Amino acid sequence: MIRVLVYLLVVAALAAGCVWLADRPGDVVIVWLGRRVETSVMVLLLAVMLIAVLATMLWSLVRAVMAFPRSVRDSLRARRGTRGYLALSQGLIAVGSGNVIAARRFAEEASRLAPDEPLTLLLRAQTAQLTADREDAARNFELMASRNDTRLLGLHGLFIEARRRSDPTAALFYAEQAAEHASVPTWAGTAVLEFRCAMGDWDGALKRLQRNMESGLIDKATFRRQRAVLLTAQALAIEDSDRDRAKELALEAAKLAPSLVPAAVLAGRFLAEAGEQRKAARIITAAWGANPHPDLADVYAHLRPGGSARERLRRIQALAALSPGNVEAALAVARAALDAQEFVIAREALAPLAVVPTKRVAALMAELEQAQHADEGRAREWMKRGLHARRDPAWTADGFVSERWLPVSPVSGRLDAFEWKDPLAGDDHGTAVIESEHADVLDQREPPAQPSQDIVQLRKEQPGKPAESSPASEIVEPQAAVSLPGERTGWRSRTGSPIQIPPAIIPLMHAPDDPGPGPDAPSGSDSQSNIEESPAPNWTRIRQLFR
Repeated sequence: MIRVLVYLLVVAALAAGCVWLADRPGDVVIVWLGRRVETSVMVLLLAVMLIAVLATMLWSLVRAVMAFPRSVRDSLRARRGTRGYLALSQGLIAVGSGNVIAARRFAEEASRLAPDEPLTLLLRAQTAQLTADREDAARNFELMASRNDTRLLGLHGLFIEARRRSDPTAALFYAEQAAEHASVPTWAGTAVLEFRCAMGDWDGALKRLQRNMESGLIDKATFRRQRAVLLTAQALAIEDSDRDRAKELALEAAKLAPSLVPAAVLAGRFLAEAGEQRKAARIITAAWGANPHPDLADVYAHLRPGGSARERLRRIQALAALSPGNVEAALAVARAALDAQEFVIAREALAPLAVVPTKRVAALMAELEQAQHADEGRAREWMKRGLHARRDPAWTADGFVSERWLPVSPVSGRLDAFEWKDPLAGDDHGTAVIESEHADVLDQREPPAQPSQDIVQLRKEQPGKPAESSPASEIVEPQAAVSLPGERTGWRSRTGSPIQIPPAIIPLMHAPDDPGPGPDAPSGSDSQSNIEESPAPNWTRIRQLFR
């Protein structure tokens, strides 16, 4: 409505002006170069307007002629940019779909059309990874790392390439460079923390953990839990050399994470030695309420040194009452009752578990039959059942079974990965379980360049099935060393059949942390099905820290 009013006002003003000029025609006389020109005001105005229009048209024509080369240049540049964009987008799609030939063609076209674009460097690096050209991939990642806009992405790619060639020193260097950035990427903070743990540098790991929390990479609850794990690991490492410092660390860890069994066990043991039985009992019972564990029961039973077996039994019964119906509680009572020669109590504790016994239950029943009735026949029968019984809970992380708790997983390098559970429960580790008694074989492997011939026996038991369902002669040989943090190791049986391990999630596009096939993989569109498992350093250093 306002626009209509404005339009009407403008038209009225122009009409009024024309009427005013018509009522006052007037004369205009121009004398120029000896010539005299006489005309009216209206004619003069029309002539001026015509001249202005012609001048404007002429100037526009001159400008168009002068701007024609630049217009052609801009048009060609826009066309070149469009072609470059299409080459980049189609190249990244080709990389994600595993089309090596198309990825290489689009990478060359993008390099020709848009050589300085960050995505061009990424496409070239991804194509090099897809074709197993590690040197070219590293060169492109170095170029990306030298630029401010792609520095973190380049460092991430260099970090992955260092892991691929089993160079932990270079991988740590690149991760630390990325971690110094103002916005610390999650992968860098996690990688530096895992490498510090792998080297046994607990002080450095604690500092890195603090920075991760300050940078917002982890929440406060995760920080408290992981700090408790690191403090416990540090306390275990200095337990024999500096017991006072180890006690302080264990108490702080138990305060940060009351449910962390190793911290509670260590703190309870130190407090019991110092004569602080009540404080030790509070820590043990708090941890027991969250995670009943035989080590907690053992420490609780020996809070008062020199006590009789019957006194230990009474303590264990009081502790077991906090978790009625729990298997670990029943086993702890049975063990204490056998030591106290209270066979009736032991049998009552084991009776519900003997219906479907585990190996520990079968061993305790065999000991009970031998001690109570001296019945060697029944004892041997229980021992035989124990050979085929299902597994007991153990410290397990990523399918690796350890005889003792460790702060990090030797398979993935993940901090606080070990859980007290049935190694075959769940599907997070595939069908293969690395036995703890064979872990030393892993530590003695040779570098990937000279494949080791050591043999590691893997037991492929299924939940709910007896052990004889898996061939006892099933022996597997490692195809690669134990992997670095974040990597997985491939295993192949002596008969040649691969052991199935659930693959990682396949992204739509090969990001720098999904480096593609190995250098020995065949090129071409069929090479994507043969993904090389990357080698990694052995974990002897970690295991020696807790022996």
